[in-house]
Amino acid sequence: MSDAPNPPVVERAEWQSEIDRLRTREKAHTREGDAIAAQRRRLPMVELDASTPLTGAHGDVTLLDAFEGRSQLFASYMMWYPGADAARQCEGCTKDIGQVLELGYLHSRDVTFAVLCAGPFEESSRYRDFMGWEMPWYAVPPGSQDALIAGRHFGMRVCYLRIGDRVFETYWTTGRGNEPMGSSYLMLDMTVYGRQEAWEDSPPGWPQKFFNTTSAQMRTDESGDAVDRPGGRPILQWSRVAAGRSDDLGSAGVMPAAHHHH
Repeated sequence: MSDAPNPPVVERAEWQSEIDRLRTREKAHTREGDAIAAQRRRLPMVELDASTPLTGAHGDVTLLDAFEGRSQLFASYMMWYPGADAARQCEGCTKDIGQVLELGYLHSRDVTFAVLCAGPFEESSRYRDFMGWEMPWYAVPPGSQDALIAGRHFGMRVCYLRIGDRVFETYWTTGRGNEPMGSSYLMLDMTVYGRQEAWEDSPPGWPQKFFNTTSAQMRTDESGDAVDRPGGRPILQWSRVAAGRSDDLGSAGVMPAAHHHH
């Protein structure tokens, strides 16, 4: 970053004064976030079939089983590209899911976290192993997708409530609504160069070499490699490949027909 433009240099008192001005907006933003969360807690809910089939590590289970006996379930619906190797799986889902590593805080509030993947269990669970993830992982069979997705799409996050043996959907979001799953973006927002993505409102010349995570489609070159992703693969995979892990999920070399990105 040595050749990138820099902010102006001022004395500490002037610098602190500018931060104090910004802090007023930050506090208002925090209070508005609290108000939105309060409204979210007051939403109505809709009932689902608790027996909707899923596939887990030990075979067929139900949506109710995915709660693991807790009263709430936070489900991360992962996109899947059948037959594609790890490098060509979804960057956004990988980013979101990969940051959910410590589940103790959720469990303390009686919330189970689980990934519900659009891919077949054997193939998609190899991706879980490749990434070194330990969270609960389920495949959503084609026959269950209409019931759970309800006209939406994988890449969303859904919150459920269990009352006895009945299951209710209380909230869902997608796109940038998924950002609270991980702190990396919010941490980058505090840095001088931000996320370094093309959509950001930054001063002229600020580095913005990273792809736009809100783009509708990821561009690929003639070889099929994603050109909007540094290294041609999801960032969280770099360390896995460096450690010598194979990203062959059983049918590597097959490209998805269209690699959409949320």
